[in-house]
Amino acid sequence: MMGNVYGYIRVSSTDQNEDRQLIAMQKMEVQKKNLYIDKQSGKDFDRPQYKRLVKRLKRGDLLYVMSIDRLGRNYEDIQQQWRILTKERGVDICVIDMPLLDTRHGRNLMGTFIADLVLQILSFVAQSERENIRRRQAQGIAAAMARGVKFGRPALPLPENFYEIHRAWRAKEIPLKQAAAACGMPVGTFYGKAVKFEKGD
Repeated sequence: MMGNVYGYIRVSSTDQNEDRQLIAMQKMEVQKKNLYIDKQSGKDFDRPQYKRLVKRLKRGDLLYVMSIDRLGRNYEDIQQQWRILTKERGVDICVIDMPLLDTRHGRNLMGTFIADLVLQILSFVAQSERENIRRRQAQGIAAAMARGVKFGRPALPLPENFYEIHRAWRAKEIPLKQAAAACGMPVGTFYGKAVKFEKGD
C-alpha cells in the first residue's frame, strides 16, 4: 500500500530563499500540507519542523529532500538519521539532486551498496563544506578586525551634560551613582565611558 508523500526543506537562515526547493517539491507533487520547512543551521537535527515531520512519518511513506546537505551537515548525524528512517521506520527517501539516493530503487545488494557509498561520500562533503564555511567566516572576521573594522552596534554619542557631570564626579562633588543617573546610564556604563574619555579613546 502506497503511503503519504512528504517534503523537507531547509535553509540556513531566515533571510535565505527556499524557492528553488519549493519548486522542486511541486514538481514531485508534494502537497503543501506535507511540506516541512526549517530555517536554521544543519549542524544537528534539533530542528522543530524536522522533529514534527519524523513524528508523522510511517512505514511506506516517501520523503523528498532537495540534496543531502538540506537534510544536514553533520556526517555521523546524517548517517544515523538515514538509517533510522529507512531501516527502522521503513520510510523511503529520495534525494532529488542525486538519483542514486532513492531507496525505492536498487533494493538488491549491489544497489544498497552503491546507495550507502554515495550517502557516505555526500555526507562527508556536506560536513566538509560546513567546516570550510566556518573557517572562511573566521578568516574574514580576523582580516576585517586587522583592518580596524569594528563589529557590533555603534556606540551611542555621549549626552551633552556628560563632561560637566564627569568633572563634578571626579571632583567628588557628586557620587558615582548620582553621576550615572544624571547622564541616564547604568553605573557600569558611565564608569566605562568615563575611563575611555580620560584615556582619550
